[in-house]
Amino acid sequence: MAALTDIAGFLLVAATEGEEEGGSFLVSPELGLMIWTVVLFLLVMWFLSKTAFPKIGEALEKRANAIRENIEESERQRAEAEQLLAEYRERLKEAREQADDIVARARKASEAAIAEATEEGRAKREELVAAARKDIEAETRRSLEQIRKEVADLTVLATEKITRKALSREDQQRLVEEALSEVDFSALAGNGASEQS
Repeated sequence: MAALTDIAGFLLVAATEGEEEGGSFLVSPELGLMIWTVVLFLLVMWFLSKTAFPKIGEALEKRANAIRENIEESERQRAEAEQLLAEYRERLKEAREQADDIVARARKASEAAIAEATEEGRAKREELVAAARKDIEAETRRSLEQIRKEVADLTVLATEKITRKALSREDQQRLVEEALSEVDFSALAGNGASEQS
């Protein structure tokens, strides 16, 4: 360090001497000044290479390492993100397949329920129609029996009024059978059954 101050002092003295001679020593350099400038430059470079350049190199190396680590970390995170994205897409695909499966099963179940309800409704309707036909037939038979009774009673009554005498049991039976044979009950039963259905 002392050498540097000596050199700087020498250059200062040389500069002041050059000004006294009437010109600037930097404009018209002499051989001695050039040698001292080169020596001084080499000394400064040597000093910087021993003190500043290693620290600058170390700082640059640290910075390069930090940048390299950041790049490696970014690459690792990008790879993880791609892996997570692939897993997410796979899970999404599985979820869609499960949803489609659930919808298909629900559709099949609803179609089966509709078919079952339709079949049950058809069977119930047929049962009701059959029961109604039986009721109609039974009611038709009861009505025909009642009509036969009333016709027989009216025939006996009309005959008694016309003849003005009471008929015997055999006469009543004969008259009722004759009257009933003249009435076509099968046509009445057919018309009643066809009207009801």
